[in-house]
Amino acid sequence: MNSSSRTWALVGAAAGLAGVVGIQASLQIDAVYSTSYAGDADLIADRLGDFVPQLITLHLAMTGAAVLLVVFAAGLRRRLGAQAPAGSLLPDVAAGGLLLTAVAGLMGAGFTTEIVFGVSDPDTLDPEFAAVVGHWVGTVPWLWVGSGLTGLAVAVAALRHAAAPTWLGWVGVVLGGVTLLVGLSPLQYMAGFSGPVLVLVLGLGFALGDRRRPTDA
Repeated sequence: MNSSSRTWALVGAAAGLAGVVGIQASLQIDAVYSTSYAGDADLIADRLGDFVPQLITLHLAMTGAAVLLVVFAAGLRRRLGAQAPAGSLLPDVAAGGLLLTAVAGLMGAGFTTEIVFGVSDPDTLDPEFAAVVGHWVGTVPWLWVGSGLTGLAVAVAALRHAAAPTWLGWVGVVLGGVTLLVGLSPLQYMAGFSGPVLVLVLGLGFALGDRRRPTDA
């Protein structure tokens, strides 16, 4: 990607969209949360077999988001660094939040393929492991707290240093603040609702709504 490209920002939008898809897939996997199965590892293992499409979707979406977030992080760091004060930590903090989110997304998809293969041969599947995976896919992919840190870094860069569009700064304040706040609270998994949307809007904003000359970005 050359210096005139904003492909990195479109990649960020794709990462946010992939995150939304992954969270929606996770929402549907209720094996450990339904009162009909909760607490019974054998029933949970059997129930997970009904969610193979959702597990595969979760795997593809979250691993895809993780890879795309790394590219977005690098582009955002460069973009903010071009206009932020010399020596500012904001570009690194913004990128670091996305990298933290990428790690959580990758870990969230870590057991998906193993459980998909496991439910195809129940005799080899440990029910207790299946129960752990049921909780895992319903929690770890939702850890988007790092994106909240990114949102606030963009907010400071935009509103205090004019290093990004002002409206994106307010997006960072609202969505970034909410994501970080709930991510730090006992309701940490709620960050999975707002975090991907924040990344999607930031990506689209820098790709389509950034008036800074592309040759400088």
